[in-house]
Amino acid sequence: MTEQILILDFGSQYTQLIARRIRELNVYCEIHPYNNFPELTPNIKGVILSGSPCSVRDEDAPQVDLDKFRKIVPVLGVCYGAQLMAQLLGGDVKPSQHREYGRAHLKIDDTDSSLLAGLSASSQVWMSHGDTIVKAPHNFKVIASTESVHVAAYKVEDELTYGIQFHPEVTHSTEGKKLMENFVVNICGCKQDWTSDSFVDQSVKSLRQRLGNDKVVMALSGGVDSTVAAILVHQAIGKNLYCIFVDNGLLRKDEFEQVLHSYQDMGLNIKGVDAKDHFYGLLSDLSEPEAKRKAIGKAFIDIFDQEAHLIEDVKWLGQGTIYPDVIESVSVKGPSATIKSHHNVGGLPDFMKLKVVEPLNTLFKDEVRAVGKTLGIDPKILGRHPFPGPGLAIRILGEITPEKVAILQEVDAIFIGGLRKWDLYKDVWQAGVMLLPVKSVGVMGDERTYESVVALRAVTSVDGMTADWAHLPYDFLAEVSNDIINKVKGVNRVVYDISSKPPATIEWE
Repeated sequence: MTEQILILDFGSQYTQLIARRIRELNVYCEIHPYNNFPELTPNIKGVILSGSPCSVRDEDAPQVDLDKFRKIVPVLGVCYGAQLMAQLLGGDVKPSQHREYGRAHLKIDDTDSSLLAGLSASSQVWMSHGDTIVKAPHNFKVIASTESVHVAAYKVEDELTYGIQFHPEVTHSTEGKKLMENFVVNICGCKQDWTSDSFVDQSVKSLRQRLGNDKVVMALSGGVDSTVAAILVHQAIGKNLYCIFVDNGLLRKDEFEQVLHSYQDMGLNIKGVDAKDHFYGLLSDLSEPEAKRKAIGKAFIDIFDQEAHLIEDVKWLGQGTIYPDVIESVSVKGPSATIKSHHNVGGLPDFMKLKVVEPLNTLFKDEVRAVGKTLGIDPKILGRHPFPGPGLAIRILGEITPEKVAILQEVDAIFIGGLRKWDLYKDVWQAGVMLLPVKSVGVMGDERTYESVVALRAVTSVDGMTADWAHLPYDFLAEVSNDIINKVKGVNRVVYDISSKPPATIEWE
């Protein structure tokens, strides 16, 4: 079994960052809710307790039974996790006199500490807490402090149990990666052998064993996740993988034909389905974003189910689910408030009696791309920007018509083509164009026009959870705007969206 670090999530916004930092060390890890984590097995080499928006002093504060892992494997408590262990083992946690949020500098009190080995004498760390450990239990040794926090880091005597008041997983903690390496590699003894190459080898062997001679059906979208998942399954079972690519009429210009040919060139057993008219009919009277999303989702399932039934003896449904989808579906506080409809994890309707195979459900997005590179997938496909499942339907604000789709496809092609031409595409996380439900007055030649407005949107991001608007060159924006207005009939005004996420979302709907 693969070595791993177990991360217990108490609801911190930074929990996924802890996992990402560990994965960067080529060590596998998993996030589980604090109240529903697996029994220790020999492959679990250490446990990390995450931060939390809660206070350990709250009546309903998240709790955990430390005896399930303490003194069995090394343990590291981060912020709330450190305070929780201190309180459960006899210490005292009180509200901070001054809430410490932001950069601080460690004073290392134990220069022989394995956890702090190699850190500089005044290492910058990131604090984010309203409580402080004012009294450590008798067997706790304080190994670092800051100007305002006496117990910034501790070790429990005679065991490999540690707590830190700061967040090493954020980039503001300049030597946080070194601290994580000290814990994961030096203290827990992980071998750092979890790589994209090893993942592909293990996954193909596992898929062959699990699927045998069974047939698998899979819907492809042209996106990175579904493509990498399909190639991985294809390597395991070859022609027993049946892929379906549905044209819902909401893809980018010429995308259906281009992507279909790409898949065929990869050797995939794929069928293209032209369903544009069906989708346009369902969307003709819908303007509300959630209504459009749900109609598109239902129509896709209906068409996919119909096509899947044409294949005899299919046993499995393949999906490109990735790890953030899995994590978000098992939130420690239950499903979060709906910002927008998301594809379900293992999202099969009840009437499709298929087993689910999700070969990428332990990977983050950057790891999916690394696996795709190992599999030899075209870099142009791996480098593609994320594209919303409902496609251009949620970039056309208001009612959908084929005419509006055609206008948006032309504008989008100019914008995305311009990003590639100016060598800006790779610097942007996601880009697209919104067709707004407003008209504006313009002048073309000697004529007055009254036509549509489009908004260009381009953002930079690491994982899409937060994003900043991309600071594209003015000359580029001027050229693109000029091309759009001159070449796309029906558009006479172009604006650029300079909103960040949060408070705005990347898409407008």
